[in-house]
Amino acid sequence: MVEGLKRKEGFAQRRGPVILVVMDGVGIGAYPEGDAVADAKTDTLDELARTCPRTELKAHGTAVGLPTDDDMGNSEVGHNAIGCGRVYAQGAKLVNKSIQEGTVFSGDVWKKLISQVKQEEGRTLHLLGLLSDGYVHSHIDHLKALIEEAKKEGVKKLRVHALLDGRDVGETSALEYFTPFEEYLADLSDDSFDARIASGGGRMVITMDRYNANWDMVRKGWEIHVLGEGRQFHSATEAITVLREETGAIDQDIPPFVIAEEGKPVGSVEDGDSFILFNFRGDRALEITKAFEAEELEEFDRKRMPKVEYAGMMEYDGDLHVPKQYLVAPPAITRTMAEYLCASGVKQFSISETQKYGHVTYFFNGNRSGKFSSELEDYVEIPSDIVPFEQRPWMKCADITDRLLKEIASGDCEFIKCNFPNGDMVGHTGIYQAVVCSLEALDLQLGRIVKAVQKAGGVLVVSADHGNSDDMFEHNSKTGEVVLRSDGKPKAKTSHSLNPVPCIIYDPEYQRDYELELKEGLGISSLAATCIELLGYEPPEDYDPSVLSWKA
Repeated sequence: MVEGLKRKEGFAQRRGPVILVVMDGVGIGAYPEGDAVADAKTDTLDELARTCPRTELKAHGTAVGLPTDDDMGNSEVGHNAIGCGRVYAQGAKLVNKSIQEGTVFSGDVWKKLISQVKQEEGRTLHLLGLLSDGYVHSHIDHLKALIEEAKKEGVKKLRVHALLDGRDVGETSALEYFTPFEEYLADLSDDSFDARIASGGGRMVITMDRYNANWDMVRKGWEIHVLGEGRQFHSATEAITVLREETGAIDQDIPPFVIAEEGKPVGSVEDGDSFILFNFRGDRALEITKAFEAEELEEFDRKRMPKVEYAGMMEYDGDLHVPKQYLVAPPAITRTMAEYLCASGVKQFSISETQKYGHVTYFFNGNRSGKFSSELEDYVEIPSDIVPFEQRPWMKCADITDRLLKEIASGDCEFIKCNFPNGDMVGHTGIYQAVVCSLEALDLQLGRIVKAVQKAGGVLVVSADHGNSDDMFEHNSKTGEVVLRSDGKPKAKTSHSLNPVPCIIYDPEYQRDYELELKEGLGISSLAATCIELLGYEPPEDYDPSVLSWKA
């Protein structure tokens, strides 16, 4: 248990509660085209942004513990960061630690996959991913660690489905990885262990599509990796050498290939096998994962669906809980804001609808189930409609607000936090009109909350966990132009954005105790210290700094 927080000297306590509103998936757009937040009629949000202290907060990449700033934020790591006030290692950093400490191999998922292939002779452990040390989607050292542990635990047959990089490493550096890796597998193999590369191809040709841009890439990957259908070679080195000479392609565009002996693929996927996608980054892992996990797949004909145990290196989408199984669990987070507030005797109220209820409770509290104090914490879940979000884009934001206003009026709680899922869950649909509608519905409820906060004399902090609805069209990464479909309409983007999110402080009974100009350059982890200060306490010393600059 943590100790209670120290009171902030000279702070003029406000009459009402501090309320944190997380507008899930509502960022600050980089492009005018496809910015549903800007297009929506959001009078309340616009007025708050115009009249109140505001700043922008980073909500992706290293600001939320991901390896690089090319990595999209997500609701899980976002609420982790907001709730614990610091940045914990996520993604590659977490995988490194898990491998070094051995926890990845002591987990139930790893044990299940290994057990599966050891049950019968001839079963295979398959490993698919980007073969390089680019450290953006994968790392070859992670792959080697999995292979060596598999041999140690008695796996007899292992196949690697290796994708060429050429984007995060040199554009024609593939043989610097593939040839030594084939030698490594040959040296590791013996009478009891058979390890080989089974298939491959350029990352921009097969398997690693993202944002549903080109499912034909995934189809090709499925046929190459799973079915073993494709042009055959004796080795990956031979395949890359020949295909490079024939096509002149750089690594990422090398055509796909299958490794075969006497015309038979050495590593097609069969019933009873286990399959691991060892990439840790999510955006280019979601579609191939769906191909393995979906009972029915509309995007392409899988021809054959082998019964395998499938797992990802990590959870690639916490909103959708994809994949169903993964090797590396979320970080162990301690000393969260909620725990400190309970230790300080602060009564708290948390609310959202089903889609994000776990985010303002479980993830906000550091991936912890249950309450820190049943006396001081109250959780309310508003059941979500079980319909496609584009059909009810307003979702349950009015119901959330109805209950929230009762709590504000009661005066029972000092700290209230809620999550409105609209901008994210409807944003994932890619239906632009529905997204605009969802944001306008959210803004109407935000207007009701502002009036309640004013009446109660509280403080409202409005922010988000990451962007999404602010970036609804695909854009050319070099020119910034909207990518068009064959019918001339913009291609929808359904993933999170890399954009910052707003942080607005509405303090109707402002006491001139802090500067109206908020700090810049911070991340969403700074929201914890901000709320703690507005509650009249000093945040823990190792929390990331508040956005507020207090007057002497």
